[in-house]
Amino acid sequence: MSDLRVVIIGGGLGGLALAQGLHQGGVRVAVYEKDPTPDFRNQGYRIRINPDGIIALQAVLTPQAFEVFAATAGNPGSRMDVFDHHLNLVHAQELPQAAGLPGGGNLAVNRRTLRQILLSGLERCVYYGAEFTGYTTEASGAVTAHFADGTSATGDILVGADGVNSATRRQYLPQAQVVDARLRLIYGKLPLAGDEIGARIPPELLGLWTTVLGPDKRFVGLAPVRFRAPMAQATARLAPDMQLGDESDYLACVFGARRELFPCTDSELFAMKGGDLRALTLSLVQGWDPRLVEMVADQDPASIFPVSVRTSVPMPRWETTAVTLLGDAIHVMSPAIGVGANTALRDAQVLAGRLTEAAGGRPLAQALHAYEEEMLGYGFDAVRESAARGHRLVGQDLLPSIKG
Repeated sequence: MSDLRVVIIGGGLGGLALAQGLHQGGVRVAVYEKDPTPDFRNQGYRIRINPDGIIALQAVLTPQAFEVFAATAGNPGSRMDVFDHHLNLVHAQELPQAAGLPGGGNLAVNRRTLRQILLSGLERCVYYGAEFTGYTTEASGAVTAHFADGTSATGDILVGADGVNSATRRQYLPQAQVVDARLRLIYGKLPLAGDEIGARIPPELLGLWTTVLGPDKRFVGLAPVRFRAPMAQATARLAPDMQLGDESDYLACVFGARRELFPCTDSELFAMKGGDLRALTLSLVQGWDPRLVEMVADQDPASIFPVSVRTSVPMPRWETTAVTLLGDAIHVMSPAIGVGANTALRDAQVLAGRLTEAAGGRPLAQALHAYEEEMLGYGFDAVRESAARGHRLVGQDLLPSIKG
């Protein structure tokens, strides 16, 4: 075990993936998460994992855990088609296949399942109910994280993996901008377990990701999650000590539109319960193909929740210190190209590799600088691409100019 100590703020996918990579590399790591338990709140449903994400997970997970990931992921193919609201095909897209990767490099995973896999083996490294309030830098160069309950944790490195509302970023880079993209989304899921429900969904809408575009750039996104085997069966065969919650097949359903197209205020929207959100969505897809309307109506009300889309604004390089950032804490982006989670996983892979090099003797400042140079390149490229496609396809605001 190395003497290097890494403190991670945030126990989401990126923070846990980093912890896994460091743990495998023999680096001491502790993760501090403000939620009281891993399942305290709904953190979303289906995620597309692309080749970058698959390669990152293969790098940071144990071979056994990676096998569980691959076995519990869905293989919905590689089509990402666009239809109009009468279900006429507007644009067909087939993503390239990546030889040697599960699913040809295109997988659909359940977020909760992936998080449980990433937590496996880290039970003694993750601390819940730890609300981060700020950090101080010691005379020795170490960094101490402070928490709302009066406790603290000191490490050689502090990594802010605490998401779009990152308290780490607010202190470390107060000049970093996160702006409202002027899109609101309503997420839900439609159970696919019953043959009757499945038969009502046109098979052409069950690709890797399907976008249905309506008037005023309103849209519905559809993506299936189909498990190839029960969770208990997969873990019994590959990792008997791993515990995964039971999940059933479902279709993720996302309605989105510009803020001004919703007939309610933001405060009203975010106070609505699932049934009211479903009714609101139905009112906004009136006149669309009846099969699509029926899918919206069949969503489980308990699964429905609203989201405000925000995006970071690419910024100039900063001076490397013992504090750094990862994932949405630095390059949050709209979901227009579906790579936010993959980019965070890639961050975790790159940073784990650089810090493992530092644990083996590479100068720490040099290792962190190398991570930030690489991460800021591909991370902000993804932000720009997401914003451009989101603007073109669904009316997302363009990125503002960089200030200062």
